[in-house]
Amino acid sequence: MPKRKPKEGQTESTRRKLSGSATLPQINPNTAGIDIGGASHFVAVPADRDEQPVREFAAFTGDLYRMADWLKSCGIESVAMESTGVYWIPVFQVLEERGFDVKLVDARQLKRVPGRKTDVSDCQWLQQLHSFGLLAGCFRPDNQVCVLRSYMRQRAMLVTYASQHVQHMQKALVQMNLQLQYVLDDITGATGKRIIHAILNGERDPHKLAALRDPNCKNSAATIAKALQGDWREEHLFALRQAVDLVETYEAKIAACDQQIHAHLQTFQDRSDGQTPPHGKPPRADRHDFSFDATAELFRMTGIDLTEVDGLQANTILTVLSETGLDPTKWPDSKHFASWLSLAPNNRVSGGKILSRKTPPNANRAAAALRLAARSLHHSKSALGAYLRRKAAQIGMPKAITATAHKLACIIYSMLTHGTAFVDFGPDYYERAYQQRVVSNLSRRARDLGYTLVKIPQAQLQPTLS
Repeated sequence: MPKRKPKEGQTESTRRKLSGSATLPQINPNTAGIDIGGASHFVAVPADRDEQPVREFAAFTGDLYRMADWLKSCGIESVAMESTGVYWIPVFQVLEERGFDVKLVDARQLKRVPGRKTDVSDCQWLQQLHSFGLLAGCFRPDNQVCVLRSYMRQRAMLVTYASQHVQHMQKALVQMNLQLQYVLDDITGATGKRIIHAILNGERDPHKLAALRDPNCKNSAATIAKALQGDWREEHLFALRQAVDLVETYEAKIAACDQQIHAHLQTFQDRSDGQTPPHGKPPRADRHDFSFDATAELFRMTGIDLTEVDGLQANTILTVLSETGLDPTKWPDSKHFASWLSLAPNNRVSGGKILSRKTPPNANRAAAALRLAARSLHHSKSALGAYLRRKAAQIGMPKAITATAHKLACIIYSMLTHGTAFVDFGPDYYERAYQQRVVSNLSRRARDLGYTLVKIPQAQLQPTLS
C-alpha cells in the first residue's frame, strides 16, 4: 500500500502522533471534531475512515449539507464543536437535523491546552478528546424553548436600544434647561409624553404645558411649570424630536415582538389543569412590561404561580425559563442548577486551604435577571428581603445580591420540580432562626463546661442603665 502524503499544514510527525496507539480506551470511536470559523469549518474524522481525514468546508448552506453527507459516509455518529460566536448555530442545526449527536463544547475547556496553533490541529484535537469521552456538551434546551429564547433576547435588545434613546431625550431636555426628569418619575409616562409632544408641536407656555399633567402626578402644576422654563434652541429641539421618534419606533417593535412571544407561548403544553391563576400581589408597574397577561401564560405553562415569589416579575421569570427551559430535572438538584447559573461560590482549594470563593464570571442572562430581582428586595418586608439585608450586613451588598439570587434560583427549581406553591415565612423568620442558632451554640458550650443555660422570663429582666 503506498504511503499517504501528509496533508497541507500537517507534518509527518504530527500525523504519526495523532494516528499512533492511544493509551486511553476509545469510548466513542465514531466521532468527529469541527473547528468552527466564520468563512469555513475544518472537520476531522478518525484516520482510518477516509484517505483525507481532515477536510475544509465553506460556511455556505450547500457546503454544510456536503459536510453532513461526508460524515455519514465515514460512519460518524457524534460530533464535537466549540461554541464560537454565533457561527456554530447553522452547523449545529444542520447536523442535528441529519440525526447526529452534536456536542457543543465550552471553549474554556480547551483554551488552556498548549501546542495547538492551526485549525487542522484544533479539529483533530477535538476529535481525539471526544473519542476518549473527555468532552462534556454544553446545555442547550429543546427547540421550542430555543425559539422562545431567541424572541426574548431580541426583545431585551430592543428594550436596551429604546432606553438609550430615552437618555438622548433627557440630554436634549437638560441642554434646554427643562428639568422635567426632576418633577416626573418617568419622562416617557403619560404626563411626560403629553408635555414633550406639545413642546415638539410648538407650545412654549410653561403653564399650558404643566396643565397637561396627569391627575395622579405627585407634583403640582406650579412645580412642573417652573421646570418647563428653558432655552428653546432649535438644534436641541431637533435632537429631542429625533430621539422621541426613535423611542416610539422601538416601542412599536417591542409591541410586535410581544405578539410573537404571546403566539409562541400558546404552543406550550397546558399544565394548569383548567385552574385559573390566583390573584396574588399586584405586579409592579414598568414601562417595559409585556403587552399581554404574561402571568396567566406562565401559570398555564407551569401550573404554578412563580410571580408569588418576592422580587420575581413575569419578565424575569420568562427570561429565566427561556434560558433554562421548563424541565429543571436536567440538573440533579438545585445546587447544580445554581452552579450552572454561576451563582454558587467557586471554591479553589490547595493543600487544604481555600484560596478563593469568588463566584466565576459569566454572561448568563438568567443569572443577570435573578440578580436584578434580588437587588429589588432591599426594602421588601418579606423573608427574602430580610435575608438580603442580613447578608448585606455580614458580607456586603454585592455578595449579598448574589447569595439572594442563589436562593431565588433554588426556589424556582423547587417549585418547578415539585409543583408546590411559594410560602413567605415573614421578615422575622431569619431573625428567629438566627436567635435559635445562637441559643443552641451557647447551650452546647455551657454544657461542655458543666453549666446549664437557663432562660429568664422577660418580666424578670432588669432594665439596662444608660
